[in-house]
Amino acid sequence: MRILVTGGAGYIGSHTVLLLLEEGHEVHVYDNLSNSSPEALRRVGEIAGHHAQLHVGDLLDQVKLDNVFSTVKPEAVIHFAGLKAVGESVEFPLRYYRNNVTGTLNLLESMDSHDVHTLVFSSSATVYGDAGVVEYREDLKLDAVNPYGRTKMHVEQMLEDVAGSNDKWHIARLRYFNPVGAHESGRIGEDPTGIPNNLMPFISQVAVGRRPILRIFGDDYPTPDGTGVRDYIHVVDLAAAHLAALEYCIDHSGAHAWNIGTGHGSSVLEVMHAFERASGRDIPFELVDRRPGDLAEYFADPTLAREEIGWKAERGLEEMVADNWRWQAANPDGYPEEAPRDSEDDEMQNSTMGKSSKTKGDPDVDETTKL
Repeated sequence: MRILVTGGAGYIGSHTVLLLLEEGHEVHVYDNLSNSSPEALRRVGEIAGHHAQLHVGDLLDQVKLDNVFSTVKPEAVIHFAGLKAVGESVEFPLRYYRNNVTGTLNLLESMDSHDVHTLVFSSSATVYGDAGVVEYREDLKLDAVNPYGRTKMHVEQMLEDVAGSNDKWHIARLRYFNPVGAHESGRIGEDPTGIPNNLMPFISQVAVGRRPILRIFGDDYPTPDGTGVRDYIHVVDLAAAHLAALEYCIDHSGAHAWNIGTGHGSSVLEVMHAFERASGRDIPFELVDRRPGDLAEYFADPTLAREEIGWKAERGLEEMVADNWRWQAANPDGYPEEAPRDSEDDEMQNSTMGKSSKTKGDPDVDETTKL
């Protein structure tokens, strides 16, 4: 298939693009590079043996988006693009609603006007909020408790309404839990801008010397070791879920939702000690007070994904941390700020586009190029 991947230069997006290429699909990426790097896609191309086409642009730029649809003529869309930091969403809620909700609305309008009606959407377990249970099922009420989660929840509801309006729509909503790890090659992985918001990249940056110490928020939760328990999912397993969902959607109309997790949790201390084993290094840490709103424990019930799309997680915690450390050790500072570029890949023209203030490299170009 010819597939457009929004946000495809990011962490989860790049791993999914790699798998799509390996499966023989033609892949086009639409990304504003506000929190990603074209180097990730260049390396994806090296691993796969052929490349995705990168179109630099923002979902808030409807004209550019329509032009890409006219040029690419995709048969399906996988939608990752959006802002994702919970704390930042509390501070800047309008930015999150504009990017995540309005951006998706623009995408859906472009899809509809170009007769593209198959979509896999990157949702989140945050749509459930504090569900009052530790095992999250898809039939739980959606009740997000922060702006980031609410943007995902509102988009999910919008997708339900769109799918309910006409059976030409084929939509999957994947509710991730905690993506971690990296490709086994160590060539691509998670490279967050600024201070990491999530546990695994923070631990790996401490291990490699970029951060001095790990802070553990709370050791008095009702869990086996007192620290919070979460369901961690290997990013390569997560990428495979997108392909499984896409294949299902080709033959099934409507808006479907699946939890994407392992079905069991690991505590903060378990993750830290696993990382120490993988890296051969001690992780300095300090215990501090709980953060308001943090839950003691939750994990996915992934039964529905197994039954309906034939997907299940294959990789455990030890493999997650080993792959993550291989990436971080080989790339202690993440991707380079300016990726090396072949001469035939330098075709650029000036443009303006909406973008976040958090920018890696120089995305102030309108670029369609093979990386």
